[in-house]
Amino acid sequence: MSHIPVGISTCLLGKEVRHDGGHKHSRYCTQVLSKHFEFRSICPELEAGLGVPRPAIHLREYPEGMRIIETKGQADHTAAMEGFIDDVIPTLANLRGYILMAKSPSCGMERIKVHNENGQVTRRDGRGMFADALLQAYPLMPVEEEGRLNDNMIRENFIERVFAYDDWMQNVAGEQLTAKL
Repeated sequence: MSHIPVGISTCLLGKEVRHDGGHKHSRYCTQVLSKHFEFRSICPELEAGLGVPRPAIHLREYPEGMRIIETKGQADHTAAMEGFIDDVIPTLANLRGYILMAKSPSCGMERIKVHNENGQVTRRDGRGMFADALLQAYPLMPVEEEGRLNDNMIRENFIERVFAYDDWMQNVAGEQLTAKL
């Protein structure tokens, strides 16, 4: 039996790609889930060209939309992130799930701080730019934040959804594609 392809934030694999040069190694992902999942790691910030180490970034909301701005200074990395997202999202169709890094302005799935034009936090219900694009492009794909996998019920639900999604993609979706051809 081959492993199921699942996307994961690179820092969760212990790679030192975070803004401060650190990582957020998840032993559960690397020692348990890796027995069943073949991880495809992505760090949107690094792959959008922000480098390591790099200035911390946050989401700022402007009338024309959400931007990714350095927390100290005004450098705007939105165009680079959008370019990366446009390139990578179509390549993720073969994944059967995704594990994201919480609290990240790129990978956070929920409860991300949103700042106003002056850099002040106005709300905490944002979603990281990459996570938002992923969830919009693949609404049926199971996606979860790593920290939430510490909850037994959430973890079990996520794993079951990944296996069910894999089965559906191999059988039902495959048959529908074949029938259209």
